[in-house]
Amino acid sequence: MFKENNKFQKFESKVWLSSPTMHGPEIKYVKEAYETNWMSTVGKNINEVERMVCETIGCKYAVALSAGTASLHLAMKLAGMEAYGMPKVGHGALEGKKVFCSDMTFDATVNPVVYEGGEPVFIDTEYDTWNMDPAALEKAFEIYPDTKVVVIAHLYGTPGKVDELNAIIKKHNAILVEDAAESMGATYKGIQTGAFGKYNTISFNGNKIITGSAGGCFLTDDEESANKVRKWSTQARENAAWYQHEELGYNYRMSNVIAGVVRGQLPYLNEHIAQKKAIYERYKEGFKGLPVSMNPMDLENSEPNYWLSCLIIDKDAMCKQVRGEQDVCYVKEPGKTCPTEILEAISSINAEGRPIWKPMHMQPIYRLNPFVVRDGNGRARSNAYIAGEAADAGMDIFTRGLCLPSDNKMTVEQQDRIIEVIRACFE
Repeated sequence: MFKENNKFQKFESKVWLSSPTMHGPEIKYVKEAYETNWMSTVGKNINEVERMVCETIGCKYAVALSAGTASLHLAMKLAGMEAYGMPKVGHGALEGKKVFCSDMTFDATVNPVVYEGGEPVFIDTEYDTWNMDPAALEKAFEIYPDTKVVVIAHLYGTPGKVDELNAIIKKHNAILVEDAAESMGATYKGIQTGAFGKYNTISFNGNKIITGSAGGCFLTDDEESANKVRKWSTQARENAAWYQHEELGYNYRMSNVIAGVVRGQLPYLNEHIAQKKAIYERYKEGFKGLPVSMNPMDLENSEPNYWLSCLIIDKDAMCKQVRGEQDVCYVKEPGKTCPTEILEAISSINAEGRPIWKPMHMQPIYRLNPFVVRDGNGRARSNAYIAGEAADAGMDIFTRGLCLPSDNKMTVEQQDRIIEVIRACFE
């Protein structure tokens, strides 16, 4: 285990991975909701959030919801109905159908597929962007040609290879659902993420680059779909003088109070991106000479939002590390380190880091689901992890990578100390 080095002084206040950054207007709009008594899921703040999001992303319609997960759920419902028709009562819109999903992501990307009765099929990651591998997606369509829905997440604020992925999806007459929860403000060829799929999602969770403490938005250019989501999110009430319900609904609408926070945050998106970019560049400069690299941000067609700065250790510089389902251990070696040691080291000075997202095909809940790599069935290869070797890209990045403190309120002095602590792990 990590032996605390007393030469590094602890921070008095914790340096977070990514915490909310308030500016002042947020409380003004929350107070407005309070004083006008619009405290429910109707009000000016909600209307303004939807207008501002459309203006920012470049989509025609935005529906403000209680969470990004709620948006993804209703996107799955829409995609399933479009691809397979109206489900039977009591059945999900994707009942028994396979859906191709990003493998290295948070499970909120994937769970909504299961909410609608679908079976996630996980597509391996590629090193260029840490996102879905187009070659693996093409292979998945060869194996499962009847699949009609694809869910793609843009990891840590870096867009995937949108043109390549979308070309494959369109070739197979499938529907793209874009999870831009981590990438709001990032662009691909000048277009905002969240504008590429038929149905798309952004998140305002507490750690996102723009936050409402909670909340998210469903995004689309299709008016009928936006109207359906708006209706479903308010318990699918019909236009009658009484409470009339003819289809299944959900309590998914955004609160006007939460919307007040989001409304006050949105004008600061570019400022937050600039701050996050500066943090990434300082890490990159500070790690020069170490056997490490950063998560891919310097890409030809993309401008990321730099949400989280991440580090991946060169294979030859990894000490022995073994992870179980909830426990981990490692053996320290001179000149080498591992994500666990680095996370313990920065924690010892009161700073927060995190492991990279554990790939979905490694999660106990999804361990029996299909997993596809660029040369075929990935399940046959994933057993190599038991022997200590990562057999696929996502598993490898998880094994050697970690998320660094990326809070945009972190000072240069605080970041310099974190860099020093990390450098010391390689001694």
